[in-house]
Amino acid sequence: MSTLKRNHDIEHWDAEDVAAWEAGGKDVAKRNLIWSVIAEHIGFSVWSIWSVMVLFMPTDKFGIDPAGKFFLVAMPTLVGAFLRIPYTVATARFGGRNWTIFSAFLLLVPLLLTLYFVNQPGTSYTTFLIVAAFAGFGGGNFASSMTNINAFYPQRLKGWALGMNAGGGNIGVPVIQLLGLLVLVTLGGDYAYVICAVYLVLVGVTAVGAALYMDNLTNQKADMSYMLKALRVPQSWAIAFLYIGTFGSFIGYSFAFGQILQISFKAGGDTATQAAIHAASIAFIGPLLGSLARPYGGKMADRIGGSKVTIATFGAMMAAALVVIFASTLADRNNGIATGSTMTILVAGFIALFILSGFGNGAVTKIIPSVFEAKSKSLPLPRAEQAAWSQNTSGALIGFVGAIGALGGVGINMVLRSSYASTASATTAFWVFLAFYVVCAAVTWTVFLRRPRVAVDSDVVAEAESLVLEAESSTSSAR
Repeated sequence: MSTLKRNHDIEHWDAEDVAAWEAGGKDVAKRNLIWSVIAEHIGFSVWSIWSVMVLFMPTDKFGIDPAGKFFLVAMPTLVGAFLRIPYTVATARFGGRNWTIFSAFLLLVPLLLTLYFVNQPGTSYTTFLIVAAFAGFGGGNFASSMTNINAFYPQRLKGWALGMNAGGGNIGVPVIQLLGLLVLVTLGGDYAYVICAVYLVLVGVTAVGAALYMDNLTNQKADMSYMLKALRVPQSWAIAFLYIGTFGSFIGYSFAFGQILQISFKAGGDTATQAAIHAASIAFIGPLLGSLARPYGGKMADRIGGSKVTIATFGAMMAAALVVIFASTLADRNNGIATGSTMTILVAGFIALFILSGFGNGAVTKIIPSVFEAKSKSLPLPRAEQAAWSQNTSGALIGFVGAIGALGGVGINMVLRSSYASTASATTAFWVFLAFYVVCAAVTWTVFLRRPRVAVDSDVVAEAESLVLEAESSTSSAR
């Protein structure tokens, strides 16, 4: 049957059925994963488009100072965070394929608005904030994509599949930043609209690809009732908090890194154009490496447990934050001017933070299905219904956790904005971030790793992950 004529609705899907999985189910899941990654990738690019646009908007021409730019790039993050809640249940209500097509076409709105207004220097700051807010549509795509792919893959492969899906989507951030660099170098600072034009074409390709190759799972359920069920499990709130530290760091730094570099280069004597080019030539590296690290965080979590990987990651993020603080302090003592060696240390610290936050994203995401897989075993239901409850509840929580994590990105930009407005430096902000990573590590230990003195209910994550790992070991032994 041709791709155009085949039925795109799958009525009976059980990823845990090994025989069905090997007989062709894995190929169906892979096909949907590929186009889910592409759609989420484009969504992330559009979501982060204003982190690139501000490099084309010199203060003397647009009248927006660095503090104003931090707030401007935070607007899509804020809107995207809130959109992740309804996007989470959209795939179950409308179908994963159908929603992917619709949400892709929805990205045309922020692209067309940005294409027009980015070349209008006389536009008010309020108008720019409204236009930037529409880019939040791209941030919502993560929740629907992750919920959809969670339903396609068996428990033993969720860490890898969710990590690959999210990581491939996250790469949309450095890709649009790299395109911005290419436009700056080859065409100049007056051609930001070219970036929008390129993505208008890519959105069309994505929508067509999703229509041809993706499927709807008719038995998928992730409505608000499942989200409420998930939030009744105490560990769900701890997971959301940890995701602020990992994904919030990744997306917050992704949007802010270019501006921090641009400010540093201008302080060192670069013109606005030179600073923009130099910043763009470095800014994409961090999000790229962080995105590539995410699947490996999920894979490592599959092997040894998400909690263990998460606490180790936060420990390393503390060290990386100290490196950035050291470099920023050196620049502060030199009248805000970063020497070559100071810039090297600063960039190295940032790159480490990107890699670690990406790695941690994969680990924290893996904890979610682990919790509900174990919790489902205590329900007085047949095994098939337990599996469905676990899948639907974890899928609903992924969207909620993604929304809370994205708010962490808003927080990072707001703290940086305040730090630059009050001290003209990022040093104070990174002391705040360091303290937060300490708290995240403490929460990971207290909630997920500390051995309880008395017997506890089976939804404790320590038990949850041990049950999942035991099941995976049994599966591996059977191969």
